[in-house]
Amino acid sequence: MKDGMISTEYLTLIVTATIIGTLARILTVKEDFRQYPSYPNGYMLHLVTGFVAASLGAFAIPALMTKNFTAVTFLTLAIQQFRDVRKSERESLKDLENTEYAYRGDAYIDGIAKTFESRNYFSLIVSLVTALTMQIIDSNMAWFNILSGAIVGFVVLYILKRFSKGKTIGDIAEVKEGNIEIKESELFVDGIYVSNLLGSENASKLFQNEGLAVVISPHEEHFRVALDNFGQRQAALFEATRSLGVKRYHFTRKEYGEGKIVITLVPIIKDIEKLIEAVKNTPLLESVKKSHAVMDTNLVGRE
Repeated sequence: MKDGMISTEYLTLIVTATIIGTLARILTVKEDFRQYPSYPNGYMLHLVTGFVAASLGAFAIPALMTKNFTAVTFLTLAIQQFRDVRKSERESLKDLENTEYAYRGDAYIDGIAKTFESRNYFSLIVSLVTALTMQIIDSNMAWFNILSGAIVGFVVLYILKRFSKGKTIGDIAEVKEGNIEIKESELFVDGIYVSNLLGSENASKLFQNEGLAVVISPHEEHFRVALDNFGQRQAALFEATRSLGVKRYHFTRKEYGEGKIVITLVPIIKDIEKLIEAVKNTPLLESVKKSHAVMDTNLVGRE
């Protein structure tokens, strides 16, 4: 910098790093479009915060190189800003709970809010690494610096996405269509008792003619720890109802013998394939996930 002006080299570095960091946020928003942000306002909100995060990461390297250490302290403000994003998202989703077909549940909301916060760190880290790469290369050819920074930035994004990618219900369990049976006022799915709320003839006929059900069967015994959790079952029910809508009635019930989980409802859109897909793609919540291997290791260490 000379006389308060940013040099062409640093300007190129800042613009490139900001663009790559913002693209990182765009790509992750697109990946999570089914689960989280609404369109267009929610989408725009996260693109703007991603741009801010990328800008902060891009300015960090030039600030250090010019010994402007005061500017680097803005990174601490960024962390506080991202925490506020998580807090505001959590509050917003909780305020909307009473307007949904089924509750998301506190566990699902907490996972969504944490994801929003972490994706902003993606932008910050990718932008910072891009700027650092360009500074280290420092070639006389500007296009080579830009290309090198972009390549390293996208490689880091790929690593971050792989590292943070969570599992879904479909990864740990089989999800298949369930057979609905009405016995007097009681509802059964594949012989599993679900509810006794179908007291009227109209309710019984409605569920018999238009109801859909899926049964979730864990691949292994220890996966029941996650699937039996109320928050996880509530998240699966929410995704099912949001995908197909609810004309009337929606239930979730667990079977204690084999650990099967039932999701059943009378949907607006009667499409069993979409229901199966919605349940299979429901994320496993961080608050309920357990590492079976780590638990075994800890037990061995105590013997």
